[in-house]
Amino acid sequence: MAIDEEHPPPSYGEHITILSIDGGGIRGIIPAVILDYLESELKRISENDKASLAEYFDVIAGTSTGGLVTAMLTAPNENDEPLFAAKDIVGFYKEKCPEIFPQLEFIKAVKACFGPQYNGKKLRQIIKENLSTKKLNQTLTNVVIPTFDIKMMEPVLFSSFQTAREASKDALLSDICIGTSAAPTYLPAHVFENGDQMFNLVDGGVVANNPCLAAIGEVARQIKNKNPRLRGIKAHDYRRYLVISLGTGSERNKPRYDAKMAAKWGVFGWLINSDFTSPLINTFTEASADMVDLHVNSVFEALNSLDNYLRIQLTGDMASMDLATRVNLDDLEQVGKDLLDKQVARVNTDTGKVEEVKNAGSNREALTKFAEELVKERNLRVKNQRRKFMTE
Repeated sequence: MAIDEEHPPPSYGEHITILSIDGGGIRGIIPAVILDYLESELKRISENDKASLAEYFDVIAGTSTGGLVTAMLTAPNENDEPLFAAKDIVGFYKEKCPEIFPQLEFIKAVKACFGPQYNGKKLRQIIKENLSTKKLNQTLTNVVIPTFDIKMMEPVLFSSFQTAREASKDALLSDICIGTSAAPTYLPAHVFENGDQMFNLVDGGVVANNPCLAAIGEVARQIKNKNPRLRGIKAHDYRRYLVISLGTGSERNKPRYDAKMAAKWGVFGWLINSDFTSPLINTFTEASADMVDLHVNSVFEALNSLDNYLRIQLTGDMASMDLATRVNLDDLEQVGKDLLDKQVARVNTDTGKVEEVKNAGSNREALTKFAEELVKERNLRVKNQRRKFMTE
């Protein structure tokens, strides 16, 4: 077997490295700022100006806007380098989001009663122009992107791990990204055919707005199926996992609805509120993301491995997922920068509340420590792989 120094397998190291990015529309700017810092730290620590996130993570998972970021970070350009560096994604969002989500409040309100608020044409055009003909099997590292098939009424997980066995899953990244971004009431569902299968997709946030557990589950399944790159690793040995999970902001600390309001809602009330938000969508996306964080945190806590799991999520007064004004986009970028210097926080598994972690430092400091671990892990894999190759 030839040496793979670009992506040495986990079987030669100590950890399986996972990056997870939540859904959240234009609020994808927030994790994009965090990723820019993380990638810059990888470059600095490794002393390699071309270092990329795709080189250091075995799996990158993303839902909805997180799925688009995942594709941008892992789709190859003509030089087999990532299509986008992390530092370019914020600029991409600030340039393209006003075109995707034009702010015509009256028209939005009328459309919301009879169909999607946005026709999705600009989103499809932008995604197809950037991702071109790239397919799932071409990504520079493994990716996991959740969607939901509205016709079959079942989740569809697009995983690069599965493309060899399930040819229909090896779809165009553009189709996958359009599908996982098709948030109900905001954007139209996406239908496409690949191989012998037809997909009728809506937003992956319906099933996994926080795709962290989906990524871990895919790795566990590959271990069970004896993937040679994961040889010698046990499926549920969470001590081997090194995980960064990035949220796009939560409003749980600033209640927008209450039972008195909800008691009066019918179909339209649940689907669209007076401020043009959807209580139903906000409810299931928040619940989905929080339950995944609680579960993953509980497992790492039980195994005394909490230092291997970093969840960065802001709670507070967050704008809606489609408020694509210049002012709000600038504000979201600043939110991401401010979040770097906030204290590391973690969900309390007894109360369900997110609390600051004493003596854990800032998110910036935690990311630097993770970057050091990621570089150390990669160097170890390269060293062990060379040693094994030389002895065979």
